Amino acid sequence: MITSINKVSYPGTLIVILGQDDGQPKYEERADITRITDSKGTVTGFNFFNIESVIDYDQLPNGQVKLSADDLAALNAKLAQAGFNDKLAYGQPTVVYGLVKSCEAHPDSDHLHVTKVDVGATDDVQIVCGAPNIAAGQTVVVALPGTLMPNGLEIWPGELRGVASFGMICAARELGLPHAPEKRGIMVVPDSFKAGAAFEPTKCDELIASGVITL
Repeated sequence: MITSINKVSYPGTLIVILGQDDGQPKYEERADITRITDSKGTVTGFNFFNIESVIDYDQLPNGQVKLSADDLAALNAKLAQAGFNDKLAYGQPTVVYGLVKSCEAHPDSDHLHVTKVDVGATDDVQIVCGAPNIAAGQTVVVALPGTLMPNGLEIWPGELRGVASFGMICAARELGLPHAPEKRGIMVVPDSFKAGAAFEPTKCDELIASGVITL
């Protein structure tokens, strides 16, 4: 679940993204809530209007926000009051460390690679990566489907040149780290970082600043 606020373009509105759009969306409006469903009837998101009447809007930052348990309870109460049966809850972290188990040349590209990455789940995740420094054995940072990147990019399953890809192996710049180097390539973190553990931006930025992480 992605929760975000744009105080300039959509003041007083909380945007909740639950899934990727699939075909023409449908909108159902009740009270100050719009529920969005895709062509299959799957709920893909909500827009909460006049959100300052439900949670402390002023103290929330602009952009992606992590709501407290009390905030989520208030939003779920608002949904129930409007007659919706849906419940909002955060899942597991979507930006995590991963171990690149394999890295093969893409069958239809001279620069892309098809990787299998251990992200701490039952099965490895297939990710197509275009970074020139990607290699098997690296520990990296992975944005899994359902991630909102600092630049506003949403990560969902897709295909690159006909090969399925279920996330993105990240560069330091893509993660918005202040000390990110101005050169192309994914960020390789120390092998001691556990696959599946949540990404720690402050820790990684400090390691870049101190020279422990060089790209």
